[in-house]
Amino acid sequence: MKPIITKKRSKKLGRPKMIIIGIISYLVLIPILFFDVVLETYHRICFKMYKLPYVDRRKYIRLDRGKLKYLGFWDKINCIYCGYANGFIYYAYTIISETEKYWCPIKHEKRKNKIKFEEPPHHKDFAEFDDEDGLKKNMK
Repeated sequence: MKPIITKKRSKKLGRPKMIIIGIISYLVLIPILFFDVVLETYHRICFKMYKLPYVDRRKYIRLDRGKLKYLGFWDKINCIYCGYANGFIYYAYTIISETEKYWCPIKHEKRKNKIKFEEPPHHKDFAEFDDEDGLKKNMK
């Protein structure tokens, strides 16, 4: 099968840029794999000690696009990579969110500056920044 996505991108960017982009993109896989090993170790050991339920990895990481018959070899490899990387980051976010809920359920300070802080969805039930009573009430 001929690559659909890679061919289209290569035509737009040119082969030399595609090679450089490919090398840089796949170098990111090294820290992701290292982070995966460290995070999974933390998840399996610490969540058991905290008595928190494990986050089911299968709900976050899907490598199914590599089965698509109409994609070429590099399209499949790239889609598998993106499925793993994006799925893993979302999985990591979920584990870290559960850790924050357990250890530090306090919203960040609301500052009056030009940059609006994008509060993560899991902060919705956190105690306000300067609300000690609210924190005590929320602690389970």
